[in-house]
Amino acid sequence: MSDIGNYIDRLNNKNRKALSVFLTAGFPSRNGFTNIVRGILEAGADMIELGIPFSDPLADGPVIQTSSKTALDNGVNIDYVFNQASELNKFTSKPIILMGYANPILKYGLNNFFKRASDCGVSGLIIPDVPLEEYDFFFEKQQEEIDIILLTTPTSSDERIKAIDLKSKGFVYCVSIIGTTGVKNNFGNETINNLKRTYSLMTKNKMMIGFGISKPEDIRNFSPYCDGVIVGSRITKSLLDNDGLDKTLEIVSKLSGACNY
Repeated sequence: MSDIGNYIDRLNNKNRKALSVFLTAGFPSRNGFTNIVRGILEAGADMIELGIPFSDPLADGPVIQTSSKTALDNGVNIDYVFNQASELNKFTSKPIILMGYANPILKYGLNNFFKRASDCGVSGLIIPDVPLEEYDFFFEKQQEEIDIILLTTPTSSDERIKAIDLKSKGFVYCVSIIGTTGVKNNFGNETINNLKRTYSLMTKNKMMIGFGISKPEDIRNFSPYCDGVIVGSRITKSLLDNDGLDKTLEIVSKLSGACNY
């Protein structure tokens, strides 16, 4: 099992589901971003997923899209994201994962990207628009110490889920719903049944659930069918609405509390 996988396993052995919080790097501002991440980690996040802003984030809903545009307007680029990862690793041993899209990474250069990621202490990478069929092309020269995290969706067949589990490293990212990221008020039985199915097919990796999770109730409902959860839009919306950092950290704290069982 990889370092991220072992880390999640240790949390699970302490009767806790892992909480990963997604944040668009450089949002809502470049200069204050590090302090926001530090606060979120101290409030109970077990991992941080740094989003590389992109002009056409296909997997993301309007909240994350807005944060991505703001970050781009703030002049955020891949080098800024790497610098943030380096800064964060100075004060935390919790995993730092990058999430980005294929085009900016290809433009940056795959070899350069993976070298910088490794040098900055990045633990894992999620690229939602690189399908399983393009894995070997995209990742054949990647550094072994960086976990490549693949995604399943509700439409993935059993055979595809098994193949994704074998290729993925760190954990498998299980997309809970059909569609884009965003706060969802209700999940039906179809969602629960798909999570059960996907979780039962995991033989190599831990499984984290993302998309739509916004409340402690969601985490408690999903806990039997995963090893952890990923929350992004709920935290980003709080920052977008200028709720104040204390309010945002209170949301994180409540979500973190729901991860204990």
